[in-house]
Amino acid sequence: MAASAALAAAMAEAPPHGASQGSSALAKRIVSAAVMLPLALAALWFGKWVFAGLVALAAVLMLREWQRLPDGPGPVGIDPRALALGGIGLVAAIALMRVDQMLASFIILLLGAAAYVWALPARRAWAIGGMLYVGLPCLSLIWLRDMPDHGRLIVFWVLGVVWATDTGAYAFGRVIGGPKLIPAISPNKTWAGLLGGMLCAGLAGYGIASLDLRLPAQALGFFAALVAVVAQAGDFFESGIKRRFGVKDSGGLIPGHGGALDRLDGVLFAAPFVALGLLLWGQGFWS
Repeated sequence: MAASAALAAAMAEAPPHGASQGSSALAKRIVSAAVMLPLALAALWFGKWVFAGLVALAAVLMLREWQRLPDGPGPVGIDPRALALGGIGLVAAIALMRVDQMLASFIILLLGAAAYVWALPARRAWAIGGMLYVGLPCLSLIWLRDMPDHGRLIVFWVLGVVWATDTGAYAFGRVIGGPKLIPAISPNKTWAGLLGGMLCAGLAGYGIASLDLRLPAQALGFFAALVAVVAQAGDFFESGIKRRFGVKDSGGLIPGHGGALDRLDGVLFAAPFVALGLLLWGQGFWS
């Protein structure tokens, strides 16, 4: 998945326990990133059905993790019928988005959500939330990648800004410390980390936009700082859900990283935000 390019950057995050465990976790992160980053960048470069297919795969994997979260830690049962119905809906919606059928894509997404809800009658609100939480960002990424002229660079910009946010937040929070941001949800995140993430995101956004001299790099640098806040909100949102159900990681898909939701939480908020910005301001903002 192209979005998984952000996974590689997550190896800069703090290890949860002790120096030896931290070294082991870092080694796993590096190996995972070395495998996934080339695949992600290749999908982003080629676009079309290569990109859409990997985004669809990521969507199904994230939907699976979302389905299991309410069961808390330990072994859980995944309802294959619900996963199949929801997954089919997401894949169909992404396929329609790829052929430039936006309205039909959102209709199929809603139908997939309805099927997913029908298969999980005890968790209807949760099922609807999962389809929207996972589905809308994935459709946004497809739509952004298919933008004429700048689609590849836009998605790379989004991923780079999220990566810079995570890295800057960790580095500044670790070095400066200070007051906690929302300790009840994420006790390690600080105001210094948020500001550092915004600063690094702004620099990254400016630098990536500067790769194309036709783009307003300075404006996109300021916009990147705002996207950093949104990405951090995505991080807090997923952290709050995991804390609510007593879960440390959303899954164990990626050694050293956790689950797909753990590594893409910022992208899940940032991608729809950037897509909305393009819809409101028009593509002229990127030309």
